[in-house]
Amino acid sequence: MKVIKEHIKTGSFKQFYLLYGSEEYLKKLYRDKLKNAILKEENDINYSYFEGKDVDPRKVTEAAQTLPFFSDKRLIVIENSGLFKSQSELSELLADTPESSIVLFVENEIDKRSKLFKLVRDRGTVSEMNGLDEQNLKLFVLSLLEQEGKKMTEASIIYFLDKTGTDMLNICNEVEKIIGYTFGRELILPADIDAVVTTQITGKIFLMIDAIGSKQPNKALALYYDLLSVREKPMSILFLITRHFNILLQAKDLQALGFNAASISEKISIPPFAVNKYLGQAKNFTVKKLKDALEFGIDIEEQVKTGRLVEKIGVELFIVTFSKK
Repeated sequence: MKVIKEHIKTGSFKQFYLLYGSEEYLKKLYRDKLKNAILKEENDINYSYFEGKDVDPRKVTEAAQTLPFFSDKRLIVIENSGLFKSQSELSELLADTPESSIVLFVENEIDKRSKLFKLVRDRGTVSEMNGLDEQNLKLFVLSLLEQEGKKMTEASIIYFLDKTGTDMLNICNEVEKIIGYTFGRELILPADIDAVVTTQITGKIFLMIDAIGSKQPNKALALYYDLLSVREKPMSILFLITRHFNILLQAKDLQALGFNAASISEKISIPPFAVNKYLGQAKNFTVKKLKDALEFGIDIEEQVKTGRLVEKIGVELFIVTFSKK
């Protein structure tokens, strides 16, 4: 991202850009920043946009080969095309793109072995945009609040993030809600957060596992019933619970092998912000208990699918079994 900021600041752009990763907010932010910096006031005349899996490589090439009209640059943006995950002729077609054209790709997933990736890497700039770490997420929330003359203590920000999760678009939406709720007041309190912020399902699963680990079956069941009340399916909840236990097991194993938080984050694909929380929670369970939970989850799923167990009761059975003293 620092490289892209420098390109925008100096007005010296590469011919190809690839923004990829899980953080939609950052991808959209830098897509728009690049677009505004490259095209300035001529957004439509020299701008072409393609989206989706059915992008025609030849139409993209045709746009890239078109010289800009009364401008130095033409911009072509391609989003969520999947072209970096499949064999495509686009890398060959774009090889002789004129210097006046800039091609910007915005993707969720890519294959670094693809010819298209190698073209962009060798002749342009590649930027992976995933979730921010805890410190930068807190600064992000603070910046959103400061723009509206609001304040929140660090403890409240951490509590807020526990409810919203790490998705920056969701954070923006929840900050907007809480700003409206606290109109006329500067300091935002935990009670305000409880009043209007929607706890994401992953947050409730985390709280549920906390309750299971601390042997509080009633609290764990109450969280389960809350999820059912908003029409979450029992088997979807079971999937998230067992996925969570699997993350705890992997994190515990990696920590025992001497891996640091950054390496654990990369290896099991969880945000850096969340690693210490998972490791802290994993202390409530032995390795055997985590493995037992995973096996029990598989057994519950098999019984439900064969009609020997009602799915709602199956999840209750799982929660009660692993939260009893």
